[in-house]
Parts: sequence; structure tokens; C-alpha cells
Amino acid sequence: MNSSLTTKPLAQVETPLLAVALVAGGELPASLTELDRAAGGVVARALASGDFKGKRDEMLLLYPTAGTAQRLLLVGVGKAAEVTRTALRRAAAVAGKRARTLGATTFAFAVAPESRNDVSARDLGQVVAEGAAHGAWIFNEFKQLSNDEPRREVAAVDLVVDAKESKDAEAGRQLGAAIAAGAHLARTLQMEPGNVCTPRYLAERAVQLGKTHGFTVTVLDLAAIKKEGMGALLAVAQGSQQEPRFIALEYTGAGDAAPLALLGKGVTFDSGGISIKPSQNMEDMKYDMSGAAAVLGTFEVLGRLKPKLNVIGLIPSTENLPSGSAVKPGDVVKSHLGKTIEIVNTDAEGRLILCDALSYARRYKPAAALDAATLTGAVSIALGSQAIGLMGNDETLIAEVRDAGERAGERCWPLPLWDEYRDLVKSEIADVKNSGGRGAGTIAGGWFLREFVEGYPWVHLDIAGTAYTEGEGPHQVKGPTAIGVRLFTEFLLRRAGA
Repeated sequence: MNSSLTTKPLAQVETPLLAVALVAGGELPASLTELDRAAGGVVARALASGDFKGKRDEMLLLYPTAGTAQRLLLVGVGKAAEVTRTALRRAAAVAGKRARTLGATTFAFAVAPESRNDVSARDLGQVVAEGAAHGAWIFNEFKQLSNDEPRREVAAVDLVVDAKESKDAEAGRQLGAAIAAGAHLARTLQMEPGNVCTPRYLAERAVQLGKTHGFTVTVLDLAAIKKEGMGALLAVAQGSQQEPRFIALEYTGAGDAAPLALLGKGVTFDSGGISIKPSQNMEDMKYDMSGAAAVLGTFEVLGRLKPKLNVIGLIPSTENLPSGSAVKPGDVVKSHLGKTIEIVNTDAEGRLILCDALSYARRYKPAAALDAATLTGAVSIALGSQAIGLMGNDETLIAEVRDAGERAGERCWPLPLWDEYRDLVKSEIADVKNSGGRGAGTIAGGWFLREFVEGYPWVHLDIAGTAYTEGEGPHQVKGPTAIGVRLFTEFLLRRAGA
């Protein structure tokens, strides 16, 4: 989806749909006087009648009796004092989704100056580009659509700004457009079914990404993974006919500086293995590679923005299936780090493949490492679908990542990795076991990963509750969210000083 700026007065914007974000209040803002006059007074009447109150996600579609905009869409952002970057990003997403359902291939978006609070022009440009693309996104790759069921893809959005703010807004728009492109890639990969998006396919997409943007991409096949000694990844993969892949991407933008590492869980389908999951909603387990999608999406952003820093992306990828060759509960395997692991639950497989990746990361001597994984169902019980579970071994890094999440609108909530929780993953016959039972399940997963982190600050993001939605929202369709792309990008750009 393309985005651009226009500095035309609102009353002169020619568009099939003009969306205007407004706070709650009930009166016509002075900045909309000319637009309302040109539209035949429809905005003032809607506000005076109380048909539109400006609550968050509220929409009202109006048909002007005159003017250059064919339709007007009022979008509520809530109370004026509560307007933030995230609120405006969401409003743009609400408008983007409504534009798509209306069949508008382009639309314009504006925020009444009285409704911006203290959001800067640069931030406005960024979040509108991100939000509009997020709301307009739809996946129709496998559908045969009839002539009376158009694809309804929104091709472009114009952000309407004051000419005095156009330079800053354009800088933000360019950033937001790059992030939107990364999120588009991530959501598409998430949405593709497991018989399409296999470990080999993920590797091919990574190689393609490298060729497009000039990254170095290394892919380890089954033989190379065995040679590397990634016993935990191999254990998960041994039940599937699909061979595993280990993918390493290298973005170099700062010479010899220590890189930042991003790791993503790439289980392209998770049945649970021998510890098989219930059949209900198992089709959603194609989303178990959402961490990998976030890493690849972030590298799309890096390729477009080219910030001054070095970044490593590591993706262990496999399926987790039951068969006569599948790993069994009670088996003991040797990890890449050398520690032995008692596998007491084959459905706790994400931590197994990530532990080998965390060990592999040591060769890069990273300044910091962040991993994203749909690791535990327990995080959804603890935090629902609104927050990412956040853990790590460095309090400064934890605070930095949490701040990045706030800016990105991908909020995180810290969970403790106190020493007392280490007992959850103690094994009687191996160095560690891969599950600690029902209690503190998310923390147990984090503690397991911590066992394989040596020599660098590290943060773990459990995105199991936020990677996809089970229903429609006013700002997005059901399904993948590309969670992690915005957070990773905000973290990296702040480190780069951008």
C-alpha cells in the first residue's frame, strides 16, 4: 500500500473517501469549518445531533451534498488528553479497514489539529502510514473471487497535513511506510498455510530478501545442522518429513560495531508432536512461526531504511509432528551449547529450537539479543491478548525494550526470572528439562531459554497471546498481527540514534 502527503486544504482534497480523526467533544472544531461549509454542513449536523460522539473506534459515514470528497468518514479517537501515537495509529487503521470494505481503492486521512494532543508531525506521518496499511490489509491469495466480490484492495492513502509541517511529516511517513512494508511481509508469511510456508520456504524467502536488499544470508540444511551440533532443533524436526532449516541474516550498516541479534521461533506447523494438541483450532498452529515472520519483516524494514547499525537475524525452523521417528517424552538430547535436555513435553518445542539459536548467537558477540516466540499458552492466561510477556537477564535492556514497545503500540509486561523459578526446569537425569508443568508456565519457558544465554544481554518476548487474533477488530481483520516488527524497529532505530 502506497502513502503520500498532500498539503491541500481539507475542503479541496479530491478523494473517494476523506477520513477525519476527531476527539470526543461534540462541537465542530474550528479547523473543519471550511470543510463543513464545502460539504454542505454534514459534519456540524452530525456532531450537533449526537450521532457522532468521538469515542475510540467510533465511525460515522457521511455523504456531502457538495465539495470534492465523495464521502466523509468521521473516526473517533477518544478523550483529547488521552490521544497518543498509538491512538492515532489505531484511528488510521480503523479508516483503512473501512476504506477497504467500502471498496475505495484510495482514501485521504486527516487529524483535526484540535485532536492531536502533543503528537508531533513526524510521529503523525509515521503512525498514519503504519496504521492505514495495517487496517487495509487483506489476504486473498487462495480465494477464487467472483466478479461481484471484488478484492477491495486499498492501493494508497494520502495524509493531509499543514504545509508548515510537511517536511517533518514526510520524514515520519517514509519511516512508517517502511515499517508497513515489513509488517505486510510478516502478516503474509503468518497467513500462509503450513503446506506452503515450510522451513524450506521460509529459507527461500530469506534468501530472496537478502538478494533484494543486499544482506548476507546463510541457510543451514539438515546435514549442516547436524554438523553444527544443534541437537535440540534436530530433536523437534525428526518427526517430520519436512527437513529443518537454520537461517542467519546479516545486515551491516556500521562497520565493525558489535551487532544486535534478533531471533525468531520458526515452527511452521506445531501439532504438539507426541504430546499432541487437541484438534480444535489446531489449524491456527500455522502461526507458530510468527517470531520468524517478525524477524524477516524487520529485515525488510532495515533494507528500506538502511540505518547505521549491524543486525543479525537468526531463525531456527521446523515442523513439530508425531510419527514413528518423532522425539518422545522422556528422551534426552544434547543441545548446541552442550547441555543435555530431558524432553518431558514434546509440545514445549519452541524453546528447544531457540536454545540452539541462542547458543549459535555467541559467535557474533552481540551487544544485545532479543528473541520473539509464540512460546506458551500460559502467557495468554496471564496477560490475555493485549500484552507481550517480557523477560530477560538485563534490567536496563528490559526497560529499553519495554519503552520501544510503548512507542510501537506493542506493549510488553515484565515477568520475573527470579532464581527460585530455576527449580521449575531442573531435571533428575539431565542438565535441564524442557517444561516445568502448569504453574508459572511462561516463566519456566523463559528460564529454560536463559540457561542457554552466555555472554550477552538478552530479552525474551513471548508473543503467543498477541501474534494473531481469533476475531475481527474495528482496526484489523481476523488473523495475523505482525507483532514484533514495529517493536524491533523502534528498538533498533533508537540504538542507531535515528
